[in-house]
Amino acid sequence: MKRLYIYILIFALVAGACSDHDLVEQAPATPGTPGTTIPEGAADGELLIKFVPEMSDLLDRTFKTRAAGAATRSGIPSTDEVLSILGAYEFERVFPVDVRTEEQARRAGMHLWYIVRFDKNTDLNEAMERLSKLGEISKIQCNPTIQRVYDPKKKMVVVNEASLSKMKTRATDNDFPFNDELLPRQWGYINQGSYDFSYIAPAIAGADVNCKEAWDLCTGDPEIIVAVLDEGVMWSHPDLEANMWVNESEELGSDRDADNNGYKGDRYGYNFVKNTGIISWQNAEDTGHGTHVAGTIAAVNNNGIGVSSIAGGDGTHKGVRIMTCQVFEGEAGVTMAAEAKAIKYAADNGAVILQCSWGYNSAYSSPLVYIPGPATDEEWGQLYPLEKDALDYFIHNAGSPSGVIEGGLAIFASGNEYSAISSYPAAYEGCVSVAAIAADYTPSSFTNYGAEVDFCAPGGDSDYYGATGVEQDNEDTTIDQGMILSTLVVNAKPAYGYNEGTSMACPHVSGVAALGLSYAVQKRRHFKAQEFLDLMKSTAREVDGYYKGYKKYNYLHVSPGFTPTKMDLPSYRGKMGKLIDAGALLHAIAGSGSDMKVPNLYVAIDKGVVIDFARYFANGENLTYECTVNNASKVQITLQNSRLTVKGLAAGMTSAMVKASDGKTQAFTITVRKNASDTGWM
Repeated sequence: MKRLYIYILIFALVAGACSDHDLVEQAPATPGTPGTTIPEGAADGELLIKFVPEMSDLLDRTFKTRAAGAATRSGIPSTDEVLSILGAYEFERVFPVDVRTEEQARRAGMHLWYIVRFDKNTDLNEAMERLSKLGEISKIQCNPTIQRVYDPKKKMVVVNEASLSKMKTRATDNDFPFNDELLPRQWGYINQGSYDFSYIAPAIAGADVNCKEAWDLCTGDPEIIVAVLDEGVMWSHPDLEANMWVNESEELGSDRDADNNGYKGDRYGYNFVKNTGIISWQNAEDTGHGTHVAGTIAAVNNNGIGVSSIAGGDGTHKGVRIMTCQVFEGEAGVTMAAEAKAIKYAADNGAVILQCSWGYNSAYSSPLVYIPGPATDEEWGQLYPLEKDALDYFIHNAGSPSGVIEGGLAIFASGNEYSAISSYPAAYEGCVSVAAIAADYTPSSFTNYGAEVDFCAPGGDSDYYGATGVEQDNEDTTIDQGMILSTLVVNAKPAYGYNEGTSMACPHVSGVAALGLSYAVQKRRHFKAQEFLDLMKSTAREVDGYYKGYKKYNYLHVSPGFTPTKMDLPSYRGKMGKLIDAGALLHAIAGSGSDMKVPNLYVAIDKGVVIDFARYFANGENLTYECTVNNASKVQITLQNSRLTVKGLAAGMTSAMVKASDGKTQAFTITVRKNASDTGWM
């Protein structure tokens, strides 16, 4: 039997992602309009409000004089009058100040979002109605909290020691570029068409993301950071630790915010469930889902143990890095405010890809089994304006104009409700929606599909490959039933195991995107986010030619004698996106995008900044450089090899020029500022 998940409120880790878990979801918390009934499960006594931009100065004045992170009032007379009537006792910015990114956050209007807390007995309907009448407030919604309830006896299919020994015995080194023990079982990367689940339906060689061709060019680069919004990633897993993002400024568990980003002790990321820098995977109710997802993207390659990944390096060169943004822990989940914080945190701390194997149910999902979610961008944006703002912030503000990508890629699972429309936020035009396929190109039986889907990728299909009436066996995984193998956590210890779902397809796309950007780093190519996404789409492969006739599968592994469910494959044509292709994408990188550019620099008086010119010139590590400034009274420069150190001397601006030994030159500007402004950002 598949595992039963009940998700309460707005979205679910597996409701929009993992098909190994059937679920029932209660009605989502619908914010928004006066008179709307606040559903059971919304956070008691909390509302999220966004002010109009004209209120910015008044809000700044209030919070400039506050003693801590929260105040009792906004400083806006009409608003405070209503808050007094309603009995509000705390008023706090949703997003803490990050001194490095506060300017761009303000340009995006993120500083205008606030949490208002009332007595738990406050009538939120009345509060929403009163506040919505104020001209100073542009958006208002409740603050839902996610909770999970599931059968703890049903786990992911774990590779135990006996099964691992059998796999090693069967594994061959033929045509596999890395020495990782389990790579021959990871058909999503290299599908040779020869797997022992094919007695049900044959695997087809090439039904994969074409890693073998891509790995000849690149295996990953640590400059690319992927934020995994999921259960906590086991950062100490021996097959992941070397490729984890590490915030070198922070000490794990510290109560000090050493880098002034608004979060304390965030060395590997942040636990937004518990509001702490300590990432957790030890809860008895944790599934290991985040660690499984992370392994597909960046498990360490060629280290002689465990699994391989799409962008995990080659043993000599490191791969892309995983930032863990924990939004689920045990049976607990984040509020929407905390989810939005996680998304912004990822952008502000260097992530350029947001890996999200969660979402709402599809709007077309069966109401007998699921509670349907939003159906259009407009409906979703009206229901969850904070979530939309946070995703838009990531999409437009992650990366850098002087980096490999300007903007970010928010990649979501399409969902597993067997439904003909993608779930949200995956379906949002700004996000990337990923459907799942089996090892023969056919749609996974559970996958959501529709015109909104951008890509498909390997996600497994045990209902298709599994024997009728045979339950997945946790004790002997010699039959993997066509699922996806990756890193796992079992009883708080590192392990490996199988899972399936659009949850597993999604990190295949995130991994390929990260691999493509890694190659762009090496080739010194720059892309705008939409430009890179268009390149991913143009190099992906059509799958519609495989959609002929019917595909039969055994829903929930029904007992022998039941009639299998039939999928009409032609009805999926044009609705599965294209199969992401790592090899084709990497081959297209060098001739696409634009040259990397040396960024303009900002420095305070008597402070210094360092820049490495090698990052901005093709073959830059093998070149020598000369640098001149127009006004030496403003800055002092020191060039050592390819690294330029700039010290501010006097406030003002000066132009600068760097010339490489291959004859190419680039101009840039250096701005010297006196100090940080009164509000704490430069």
